[in-house]
This record gives sequence, structure tokens and C-alpha cells, in this order.
Amino acid sequence: MTIKIKKQAAETGLRRKVEEMSGVDLSLCYQCKKCTCGCPVAKLSQSPPSEIVRRLQLGAGNELLENDHIWLCLSCETCYSRCPMQINVASVIDALRTLTLARKTSLPRGNSPLFNRTFLKAVETYGRSYDLLAIMQYKLGGGNLTQDVEKFPTMLKKGKMAILPPSGADKKTVKQIFKKAQQHKGSGK
Repeated sequence: MTIKIKKQAAETGLRRKVEEMSGVDLSLCYQCKKCTCGCPVAKLSQSPPSEIVRRLQLGAGNELLENDHIWLCLSCETCYSRCPMQINVASVIDALRTLTLARKTSLPRGNSPLFNRTFLKAVETYGRSYDLLAIMQYKLGGGNLTQDVEKFPTMLKKGKMAILPPSGADKKTVKQIFKKAQQHKGSGK
């Protein structure tokens, strides 16, 4: 597969910015592709993790911020656990997401940023995932409240979704995690 990279003077700092935000030295990657072999969404995206790292190494510009993989990535860190050089590709992807949102580059199909925000807000509030709240906020934010509503009774009946919020989570610890993440936002820590 041929990789086309548009290198322009204004975009040469993308790699440096990503390395600074993620705390990852991309020059350590020698393209063994173990990250891509383990990635559960690599086959679904335009560019697998190893290709994204390689594009950054070669001086990719804003076209990388339009890549669908940065929104498909599950942040499961399988790539990180498989990497012999301990390159945290999930952190690199997070930095690319942050830059995409900051630059208002084209967003993905659907609304992954809205989904991420609503899901994380539910986790921050209840200490764990509360699907009903996250789905309602996502549907309200996206303006498609009635889409898929016919599936809700079946999900309730099969026990796939709870009406009441979850209990038993250590909310205090989760709030501390979110507070610390907010303090270090964009620093790669």
C-alpha cells in the first residue's frame, strides 16, 4: 500500500506536538507492526496504528488528523502491551484526537467526540458506566432521540441495560482520577 504524505512547512511540527502531548518518543518505533497485529480495529480503519506512527515519523501533516483510526481506536492499549519498545500508541492517538478537536479538523462519521464526552461524564458522575444516561445525553446532543428507540425494551428485558444508576463504585477515587486527568490535560502524563 502506498502512503501519500503532504509535507508542508506549517505542518512540520505535528510530530513534535504529538510527542510532547503524549510523552512518546516516536523515533523508537522500528515498524515491527506488533501493534497493528493485535489491534481489534486495525482492519476497520484506513490506517492501522503502525502506519499512523510511520506517517508521523515521515512528517505527516493535517491529513493525519482526518484519519478515521483516531476515532475508531478503543484505547484498549493492546498495542502498548505488544510493543517491544513500549511505545504507547493509545497516548499518541489521544494526542491526535485532542489536536483534531482543537483545530476543528473534519470530525468522524457519527459523533465520536460527543459519545466520548457523554460516556466519560456518566463515569465521572456515577463512578462507573451508566449506559442509560450516556445514551440519553448522546441522543439529545446529536438530535436523534428517537433513533433505535424500539430496541430499548428488548435490551431491558435481556438485562443489557439498567434503568437505575449503578451502585458500589468508589466514586471518590474516580473523581480524583478525573481531577488529576484534568490537571494534566495535554501534558502526556
